[in-house]
Amino acid sequence: MSLSPHVFDATRENFDQLVLGNSMRGLVLAHFWNPKAGPCLVLMPRLVRLAGEYAGRFLLVMVNTDDLGRRVRDLGVTSVPTVKFYLRGEVAHTIHGAESDATFHEALGRFLAGDQDRQRLEALRTHQEGHTAEAIAMLARAAVEAPEDLAVALDLAKLLTLDRRPDEALTLLMTLPLEARRRADIAPLLIHLELIVAAAEEATAASPEALLTQAARALLDDEMEVALEQLLELARVAPEFRDDIGRRALISLFALLGGEHALTRRYRSRLAGLAS
Repeated sequence: MSLSPHVFDATRENFDQLVLGNSMRGLVLAHFWNPKAGPCLVLMPRLVRLAGEYAGRFLLVMVNTDDLGRRVRDLGVTSVPTVKFYLRGEVAHTIHGAESDATFHEALGRFLAGDQDRQRLEALRTHQEGHTAEAIAMLARAAVEAPEDLAVALDLAKLLTLDRRPDEALTLLMTLPLEARRRADIAPLLIHLELIVAAAEEATAASPEALLTQAARALLDDEMEVALEQLLELARVAPEFRDDIGRRALISLFALLGGEHALTRRYRSRLAGLAS
């Protein structure tokens, strides 16, 4: 019986075709449940909702353990609820118990990655195997194919940074829209790169570039207070410089130091005073 376009009930007669057969064409989740087990009844509607959210990207099959008898034990199911992920006729993953939606989203993400996700993950595996230059080339191609994919851009910038190419990483991130550059996962790396590049630059005395360079070099020398002072001055005299990098860098360093650090409290107060 079909419960929805993407959710079905298994029986002893149709299990092989419904689960194993369909898994040859795509992902099938088999939810082994029993009406006497409360957690199964809690998990079931959540799985049905997930199947609706993913709109056919996987098939959900409800397997009442009372109906399958000994076959359940042969399939390695010893407790309920158990959800087995089937691909190409084999169990690819198992989740025991009524785990959170986040757990299922994470697992589904691994099996239902799009082409861009697969290219990105393959590139990261290539990097982990010691072939960083090849991984960078793979991510660069993916970035050209999908310039709107921020995950690709972020991973590419990270690998360029690890490969001692911060100028290229910075140029890449600076091409992103302002809203993207201010995202919580991109902004800290962008600040880090701007400071790395600035530390290697020569600048005219008393210019905004000079203040940034001095701050960056102070950070390299572990002179945090000097760096904060230079960045505060930069925020004061040139808020338009590089999208107010003085203020952005200060906020990033506050997060690094922690909200209760004496330097954070002192310079956060002074930064707030600039707006008054």
